[in-house]
Amino acid sequence: MLSMTQLVVVLDSTIVNIALPQAQAELGLTDSARQWVVTAYALAFGAFLLLGGRIADYAGRKLAYMIGMVGFGVASAYGGLVSSGVDLIIARALQGVFAALLAPAALALLTVTFPHGRERNRAFAVFGTVAGAGAATGLVLGGFLTEFADWRWCLLVNLIFVLIGVIAGAIVLSPSKAEGENRYDVAGAVTITLGLGALVYGFSLAENGWADPLTIMFLAAGVILLAAFVWIESRVAQPLLPLRVIADRVRGGALIVQALSGSVMIGTTLYLTFHLQIVLGMSALAAGVASLPLPFAITATAPLVTRLLPKTGPRPLMTLGPILAGIALFYLSLISPTGSYWVEVFPGLLLMGVGMGFIFVPLQNVALMGVAPHEAGAASAAVNSAMQIGGSIGLSVFTTIYVSVLAGVTGAPTAGELTAAYGATFQAAAIGMLAAALIAVAMIRRRTDETVAEAAVATRVPLG
Repeated sequence: MLSMTQLVVVLDSTIVNIALPQAQAELGLTDSARQWVVTAYALAFGAFLLLGGRIADYAGRKLAYMIGMVGFGVASAYGGLVSSGVDLIIARALQGVFAALLAPAALALLTVTFPHGRERNRAFAVFGTVAGAGAATGLVLGGFLTEFADWRWCLLVNLIFVLIGVIAGAIVLSPSKAEGENRYDVAGAVTITLGLGALVYGFSLAENGWADPLTIMFLAAGVILLAAFVWIESRVAQPLLPLRVIADRVRGGALIVQALSGSVMIGTTLYLTFHLQIVLGMSALAAGVASLPLPFAITATAPLVTRLLPKTGPRPLMTLGPILAGIALFYLSLISPTGSYWVEVFPGLLLMGVGMGFIFVPLQNVALMGVAPHEAGAASAAVNSAMQIGGSIGLSVFTTIYVSVLAGVTGAPTAGELTAAYGATFQAAAIGMLAAALIAVAMIRRRTDETVAEAAVATRVPLG
């Protein structure tokens, strides 16, 4: 049941992507506005994840799980019944907020339900496998529902999972929460949420020009609010994110790499979906299946990287991974409006998946090594938040690039013009991945023996 919860949270990161062209046409979304259907979910999820973990620990994990599950269901129903693009974006943001409460509560419940031994290892293996399958499931299920039912069912299908989760949770789960005196860091939660929101919105406005007063205002407000968050965290007794968790050079480098990887996974895969459907003319289901080489390659690469990690240490793997992903993205940037999927897209997706596999396995270990047990939840939430926030910012930047390339186009863009715009976003993503490789070289210096000693512990750290 708890693994199914993680499936729903991950699945909703991809299931709407396939349905977005149809939703955009029906609701009249502009190209600039449509990215917020994805960004709203990722931004709300990432921004509220730290707070969600604290609420689960302090108020009670079962209570947080039940509230998160019901709220997620209500938000999904709202999104499936909307009549305007604005309402859809609001619904997706609400989904993200409740997912941020649901995900850490589910993982914390898994941790206390299976405290040690073989059962714990098996439970986390199942949890991780289901989470890994969520992206692939979302692509195929989203395509199937969009093609044979309606794009709205990509949201309404969540009600089935929610009903099962609520009934099973009420019967099976036992209440638990953190002991001792616990205080919420309200000021920290407000400043980081508003700061990240202002920053992402500022990047999305950059399509009007980086010198536009509104763009500058929101970007400046985001920076000031995030600086205020750091100042608050350095002074409160029970911070939302203890600064020592992210001050470590190696962990800080891992978080930056995670953010850049998130920008690629969330941002470029969306524009690849548009290329498959709008330019190559694939159906929603065919586009979903055509996107599967990426998650499959990540899954297939993970066991190899797991075996290599104790021998090589994380630095070589986290350097090679972004380089491979960057090469794949440069290859994808060469797409043409009449090109073959098997020649122009499939090889790039496969190589990109291998590169991401080389990143994600060592990154999780490095980011969570050396963290004190009472700060493990905050550290793990920071890793997951970096992925979502990086994706939000990346998607806003890629959309700005996409709109800028099409700025001089009058009327509906041709297939060639769309392909040029998509290619430009892939080039920008490739540069980002090469930057991630440089960051890994400069900041990831953990020794191999430390990786061997701590990797097993790191993979079992809870979110909240």
